[in-house]
Amino acid sequence: MIKVTPEEMKILAGYIRNITGITLSQDKAYLIETRLSKLAEELGCATYSEFYYKARADATKSLERRIVDAVTTKETLFFRDQAPFQLLQHKILPDLIDARKKNRGSLPVPIRIWSAACSTGQEIYSVAIVLRELLPDFRSYNIKLLGTDISDEAIASASYGAYNQFEIQRGLPQDKLQKFFTKQGDRWRIKDEIRSLAMFKKANLLESLAGLGRFDIILCRNVAIYFTLEDRTKLFNKIASLLEPDGYLIIGSTEHLSGVCDRFEPKRYLRSVFYQLKGRKV
Repeated sequence: MIKVTPEEMKILAGYIRNITGITLSQDKAYLIETRLSKLAEELGCATYSEFYYKARADATKSLERRIVDAVTTKETLFFRDQAPFQLLQHKILPDLIDARKKNRGSLPVPIRIWSAACSTGQEIYSVAIVLRELLPDFRSYNIKLLGTDISDEAIASASYGAYNQFEIQRGLPQDKLQKFFTKQGDRWRIKDEIRSLAMFKKANLLESLAGLGRFDIILCRNVAIYFTLEDRTKLFNKIASLLEPDGYLIIGSTEHLSGVCDRFEPKRYLRSVFYQLKGRKV
């Protein structure tokens, strides 16, 4: 395994932050070595300096994309932390639907949900399952679920919607497995009625997000913790601009927006916290 020097670590950390937003301190050198050494060796690089310059010289950016795939954390599972999905089922979705039904007549009720940093799709598919169980008659709703991630590899996996036994057993109750997945060889694939609700696209949260549209609910959980305070502030200001005036933001259970973005105010329901825009229209 190629060892990274302190100077190389500094250079690579700056490069990775520029392309992903992820901040790596000097004590994270082991992450560079464990996640990038095989790729560097594959390219015949003897040092990480050589690897860095190859990445910067690659006009196709194919090496950059492989680096992003390697360094981004893909730790995710179905119904992760449970509380946000109970919050959606018992509070947010019923309140949102009641508000959207007003003055709609016979028109379908719109529900637009975005999972930022969706990784391999477990979060947005968990949301889709909650919706399916809460709303038996989908014909009365216009549901659009979007999952975005910076990793091409993650987006491809999420779009296909197939998971191995280890991924399936992490957080997915047996009754939901039988109801919403089909066995394909040694993998489980999500059924088309759920898969068709979600679309996936690549997006870098540090860049412009204006093309994504507007949303009633945004989940941005456990990703901003890897960003600097400055980048977190920029991100949540952008998110505020994409959220409907009466929409909802859900972040990670260990995260908060105090001192990060003053456009949101926290709300509590049972043991869960969600955020809404200040001065929103009721």
